[in-house]
Amino acid sequence: MKILMVCLGNICRSPLAEGIMRHLVNEQELNWEIASAGTGDWHVNQPADKRSIDVASSFGYDISKQRAKHFNKEMFEDFDHILVMDQNNLRDVLKLASNEIQREKVKLFLPDESEVTDPYFDDRLFEPVFLEIEERCKQLIEEFKQ
Repeated sequence: MKILMVCLGNICRSPLAEGIMRHLVNEQELNWEIASAGTGDWHVNQPADKRSIDVASSFGYDISKQRAKHFNKEMFEDFDHILVMDQNNLRDVLKLASNEIQREKVKLFLPDESEVTDPYFDDRLFEPVFLEIEERCKQLIEEFKQ
């Protein structure tokens, strides 16, 4: 199984989701590929935001080696699930889909049309966002294993 996490710049939310999910998947010895990308290209090849790296580290996850990637059409073919953090990114990813099979791969990361808050402009949001993402990653693993 191949899972792609997507947010805007690929430096806050989606790198957290990638790193947490990869760690949890490896712990369970699941042969899954986890990656992340951003709908914007401003941070390509840059590490995650220092605040994301720091909060992940404080909970035992290392995301320091991850580098930002830009979402592109080829990713529809490369991944089984494309999980986006908010409605704006959902819309931007779906615009690039060229058929129904590609569109069906794309869903919001959180259930019930909920969005993961972008913590970029508020340092205090990084820990609550981390905890929300970690909890959802655990749920997704159980869902996808079935």
